[in-house]
Amino acid sequence: MTPLAPVYFRLILTMFFWGGTWVAARYAVQEVHPLAVAVWRFFFAATSLLAIVFWRHGRLPAVTRREGLLILGLGTTGIFLYNLFFLFGMQSMSAGRGALVVALSPVITLLAAAWLLKEGMSRQKMVGSVQAFAGCLTVIGKGDPLAFLDGNVGTSEMLILGCAFMWSAYTLIGRLGTRSLSALVMTAYASGAGFLMLLITALVAAPASLAPTYSISAWSAIMFLGLLGTTLGFTWFSAAVQQIGAQRASIFINLVPVAAVLQGALLLSERLDLSALVGGTLVIAGVLQTQRSNEQNGRLKTP
Repeated sequence: MTPLAPVYFRLILTMFFWGGTWVAARYAVQEVHPLAVAVWRFFFAATSLLAIVFWRHGRLPAVTRREGLLILGLGTTGIFLYNLFFLFGMQSMSAGRGALVVALSPVITLLAAAWLLKEGMSRQKMVGSVQAFAGCLTVIGKGDPLAFLDGNVGTSEMLILGCAFMWSAYTLIGRLGTRSLSALVMTAYASGAGFLMLLITALVAAPASLAPTYSISAWSAIMFLGLLGTTLGFTWFSAAVQQIGAQRASIFINLVPVAAVLQGALLLSERLDLSALVGGTLVIAGVLQTQRSNEQNGRLKTP
């Protein structure tokens, strides 16, 4: 066994957990109000992440005003809005189809970085981006890529597409935050901020739904989302980035929609139609093409 074998094993298991969040969310929102699922998910995630930060640092590190604003931006985009779109969307969308749509996130991030941060855009990246978007439109249009332009796309599909944009915004804001804060501290604080936003929203919009009278199965799904899908998944992925680098670790993220499709079929008896399979293949292939372009650019820049 190579020294890096445990790292790769944990990465694969992390992708399994992240794929499983789609199945767990789909299951949980059939019984529990989406707002309540989000609140309890990040109650478990934020408290456990903050406990890890305290254990590693011996305290909760102070933040500057700028860092506080970044954390607020992360909590708003990647925790609060993402989970509203995610959980309300999963009320009537299959886990596998939803994961295939959000697989577009790296491409949205790449295009936003090229536009906002003036990062380079090669021909290969552009071709991969167009391919991934065509696949995404095929998935949400259920075989008709033009359905989005015609306004013939369901609310759930639009909400899940919103997840992809929110995660891309979270990623871009996170690039600024990691210049001064560790990824663990930033994520723990963002989870805490997002939890407070979700809690306030739930107390205003659906306070009765927070009563913890759910079935054991629903609680299991919520705790999976909070502890395995968020806390453990993040800490393992963050550790892998430190050990093998962000580019190599990020390639494994392409396993998430595959894991979601397989678990959705096994646990929820979901069956994807041909349009989802074809569109999902285009999305993943397009993302891989943009990633290969990044790797080639990195090699060319290496002295």
